[in-house]
Amino acid sequence: MNLYGYLSVLFIGDVVGTAAVDFLGESMPAMISQYAPDVIIINGENAHEGKGLDETDQQKFFGMGAHVVTTGNHVWENWKSKPILKSDPKVIRPYNYPDGNIGNGFYIVKISDELQVAVVQLQGRTFMQAIDCPFRTGLELVKELQLTTKNIVIDFHAEASAEKMALGWHLDGKVSAILGTHTHIQTADAQILKRGTAFITDVGMTGPYNSVVGLRKDIAIKRAILQTAHKYELGVGDLKVSGCNVIINPNNGKALEINSFVFPEFRTKEESNHE
Repeated sequence: MNLYGYLSVLFIGDVVGTAAVDFLGESMPAMISQYAPDVIIINGENAHEGKGLDETDQQKFFGMGAHVVTTGNHVWENWKSKPILKSDPKVIRPYNYPDGNIGNGFYIVKISDELQVAVVQLQGRTFMQAIDCPFRTGLELVKELQLTTKNIVIDFHAEASAEKMALGWHLDGKVSAILGTHTHIQTADAQILKRGTAFITDVGMTGPYNSVVGLRKDIAIKRAILQTAHKYELGVGDLKVSGCNVIINPNNGKALEINSFVFPEFRTKEESNHE
């Protein structure tokens, strides 16, 4: 907690590939120095060759200071992820998958005897799997968690920006932050909603920006032109970390600030002209 007694949460957007995991590890000390986070959350859904995460990724994330690792729909496509979901409660998957699936949809970080932060993951349904309703199940879970803590951060893993914004308004004032993931493109709408919930449609991608949302550019172009499947291969180069920092008043769970970032920053027109 900072000098004013506020909570600082550092959220890192979808980490894509081993090179991105390692680059994040190299960058984390500087981000910890800048944001002094009480809680670090990393979305690791794409850490292992673009699909899920393995034990090495798990160890690296927690070794660099993560308190919780969130995932998403692609975590189910990597069998190496499933034992991790089963055994490590700090690696969570979307809460609104049907009963019977392994893993947990939330984790409560204990900062002190008096202070806790609940980290929840929900998944959207528009253009995605027809799973349980994130609006109904999310609200029910939030009501339960409020009995333990007012500080609740949600990773909303969804495709449609409208669905993400709708959940933001649905839970405004009931949670501290709703941070969108999955589309890998950071949006410019980081804001505090009217009742005190921090919101951003998508936090963005941590990975190779010499790519199409992590996929090799030539393969992405072939997929678009030919409309047939081509093997997924990670892009290489121009690594960046995307994320956001949320400042929360722990006395009422309301967000005070949300600041998104991309590190290193994108080149300006002037910088490109001098190359």
